[in-house]
Amino acid sequence: MADMTDELGIRRGHALRAAVERGLAGEAEPVVGLLDVAGIAASATALRDAFATPGVSITHTFAVKAASLVPVLGLLNACGLGAEVASPGELALARAAGIPAERIVLDSPAKTVAELREALALGIAVNADNPQELARIDALREAAPSTAPVGLRINPQVGGGSIGAMSTATASSKFGVALRDEGALDWVLEAYARRPWLNRLHTHTGSQGVPLALMVEGVRAAYELAERINAAAGRQQVDALDIGGGLPVNFGSDEAMPSFADYADLLRSEIPGLFDGRYGIVTEFGRSLLAKSGTVLARVEYAKSAGGRPIAVTHAGAQVATRTVFVPEAWPIRVLALDAKGVEKGGEPVVQDVAGPCCFAGDLVAKGRSLPLLEPGDHVALLDTGAYYFSNHFAYNSLPRPAVYGYRVHPDGAVDFSPVRAAQTQEELLAESGAGFPPLGPA
Repeated sequence: MADMTDELGIRRGHALRAAVERGLAGEAEPVVGLLDVAGIAASATALRDAFATPGVSITHTFAVKAASLVPVLGLLNACGLGAEVASPGELALARAAGIPAERIVLDSPAKTVAELREALALGIAVNADNPQELARIDALREAAPSTAPVGLRINPQVGGGSIGAMSTATASSKFGVALRDEGALDWVLEAYARRPWLNRLHTHTGSQGVPLALMVEGVRAAYELAERINAAAGRQQVDALDIGGGLPVNFGSDEAMPSFADYADLLRSEIPGLFDGRYGIVTEFGRSLLAKSGTVLARVEYAKSAGGRPIAVTHAGAQVATRTVFVPEAWPIRVLALDAKGVEKGGEPVVQDVAGPCCFAGDLVAKGRSLPLLEPGDHVALLDTGAYYFSNHFAYNSLPRPAVYGYRVHPDGAVDFSPVRAAQTQEELLAESGAGFPPLGPA
């Protein structure tokens, strides 16, 4: 693991220098996203290896919301992963990336009839969120028979982690059928008894801030329910368990911990029947697959001070690091201080703030951080930003979405960059903001 961590940092260092040298980041493009192709591939391999079990069918899907970028989805597809989608847009992205229907799962608490009809027609697995949605699926299947796998999402109500917004198995979560509510278990058992084609069960306990033990408890609840459904049916009616994703990410270092192996080993220890070959397993990891392989690189425009504290004003703030700016205690970020050539700075650390370009006082990606003193023309690298930072752009101040590049580093340190997404142009920004429409007339 230490070797892999060292290699990640070495590749990143080469890429940062090369990005500045070639003008991918600088005055003309003051902020850019970078993705380590080898790191993403290694993460996908680590996931597959961790869960691989003789005789067990395992489908790993990537949560598209974590990086809604077609070239990234294409890379993951080449690595054998599918896609977990939660909107028509995400489904379109997955299909554009060439991901086959049998490796796509549709999840969402608000699926329309049109979305459900399309998924069932394409053979995409659907996880129904509630009784009303399941009734819609009944009607659609009656009108047009489908062989698409269909499951029911249950909320095991096992509790939440340290970040409430990321915990989906609390007593009052908006997701799934609340299994411990009065009458819910009986309804679920009856729903499966009435539908012999209902052959999956889905659960997801949460993501960042949720400990492994709690994730395992959520999976245990789904497994035990599947056992009960199958016993009542007298056959293997539920033949696949979708255990969601949610492996938390360590934001303190380059090390990926907990690892996919840590989680898979705990599942094997606590729920051995999950791996005995009777059930297929579906996963939906997102952040943990990509976070360590991404970096936001931004130029320092000004260096000033206020109240005796140095402040580096950069071009990366809430528009790319939205969660970090608004909830810094839950989404801390590591910052590297780089010089004007993109090389990590030395020198005595100085307590300083690293600010973004947005026009509000709280737009800080790091507050009171000890770093070599940043100066105008330097750069900062925001680490662990491979997931969500490139897909959850916040259009505050009409700041454009930055370009994103994938990079590959050769043994001699040479770097190849591949475009993933072009920077948003001013013309595109204007069109998005209604510039093509006439002014609103008086009332």
